[in-house]
Amino acid sequence: MDYGTDARLITALRAGDERAFVTLVHLHHDAMLRLASSFVPNGAVAEEVVQDTWVGVLRGIDGFEGRSSFRTWLFRILVNRARTAGARERRTIAVGDSGAVSDTEAAVAASRFDSGGSWVSPPERWIEEVEDRIEAGKLAGFLRTAIEDLPDRQRQVVTLRDIEGLTSEEVCSVLEISESNQRVLLHRGRSRLRQAVETGFGRPS
Repeated sequence: MDYGTDARLITALRAGDERAFVTLVHLHHDAMLRLASSFVPNGAVAEEVVQDTWVGVLRGIDGFEGRSSFRTWLFRILVNRARTAGARERRTIAVGDSGAVSDTEAAVAASRFDSGGSWVSPPERWIEEVEDRIEAGKLAGFLRTAIEDLPDRQRQVVTLRDIEGLTSEEVCSVLEISESNQRVLLHRGRSRLRQAVETGFGRPS
């Protein structure tokens, strides 16, 4: 993400430029929808959360001081609204981690990937087939489905770190979790994704 672009658009938005708002929505809508979807039960509610977030942005843009990136500030507003909407829509779900049992175990041994979360030895078919556009497309679709199947909090952290490219510090700020919690959730989420890839695309030799 080009933080300079965001800064210029924010300046224009504060000056009343409607085109700047449209551009910001275009830049961030898909990422916001992905994140909102991990808090609420369906796409319609996620869309409502995104729309409500943009209303909050318009109302609060003059209070944005730039101490964090615009995207971090934006996601923090969205998460607050998504949590409220999720609680409203799913009254029967207890407050806390969704899928707590599945959050407690890694699906792949820690020795299979390095300290940065990358494969030590990637699945053999992944190496061979990723160069093929059709197979790469299949892998991308497979991973999207696997991410959607993660427990909510793992999905949120993986989405922010590995899809949206936020730093660990930004993720902790957006989700209001500790660094150690963020690290554990990321490890477990990536572990489950790697297990899914191995199952669907072959295990490394």
